[in-house]
Amino acid sequence: MNFTITPDLIYRRTEAAETPVDMLVIAAHPDDAELSSGGVIAQMASEGKRVAIVECTQGEMGSRGTPAIRRAEAAEAARILNLTERWNLHIPDGAIDSSPENVAKVIAAMRYFRPNILLFPPAFERHHDHENAHRLVRAAYFQSGLSKIEIEAFGQKLPTYRPKRLFTYMQTYEFEPNFYVDVSAHFETKLQSYYAHASQVFVPGAVQNQNEPQTLISSPEFLEYLKARARHFGGKIGVQYAEGFTSVEPLGFGSMSDLL
Repeated sequence: MNFTITPDLIYRRTEAAETPVDMLVIAAHPDDAELSSGGVIAQMASEGKRVAIVECTQGEMGSRGTPAIRRAEAAEAARILNLTERWNLHIPDGAIDSSPENVAKVIAAMRYFRPNILLFPPAFERHHDHENAHRLVRAAYFQSGLSKIEIEAFGQKLPTYRPKRLFTYMQTYEFEPNFYVDVSAHFETKLQSYYAHASQVFVPGAVQNQNEPQTLISSPEFLEYLKARARHFGGKIGVQYAEGFTSVEPLGFGSMSDLL
């Protein structure tokens, strides 16, 4: 099977692509990555690590904003987070499925960025696109290692590759994470990247557009919930703010010394 993929390049930090990346975050919609894992993204970028975000859809079915507005917001959030690169795959919003074409698009991201860590949506979620994105990533992860699936993007054939670590982040529905990451020093950057999606979320001090319907995440209550959850997770590990993740596969260590 042969596919030629043309991703929508939303943001690139330099003219030359900086690959491979250390971590790739795949999301169903613009703003999902910032909401769920903006803290660890900002943390890794501050440590000099390369991080990329790939979203499946433009969020065109959302109640607020337009694809053009959301694209500009995603680019600004990428700048705030100091991402290496950000793509959009233009899969129809509200209709994410694991068709061969969609799987090939996600394979292209895995093979192009060649991340050690892959973050993606959980299997059980409020929005069906999030659940379907989980299944799409799982299908692409396996097929990305198959040599008989040939993928070309940006004029180059992409060699087979599977990320080393698969972690799901938390969105609306809570689950018991396998582990937590202290993001206290980077929580304000997470919030600023979240506020960049101003058509979608409540931004303190900003004038709200009263002509668009209110949604779950456009309310001030959701912002307070987001902060409270990060404080709650932080309290579990004795820090101010934390984000929680679950490993798809068992975590193994060569020695207890690896945890020192």
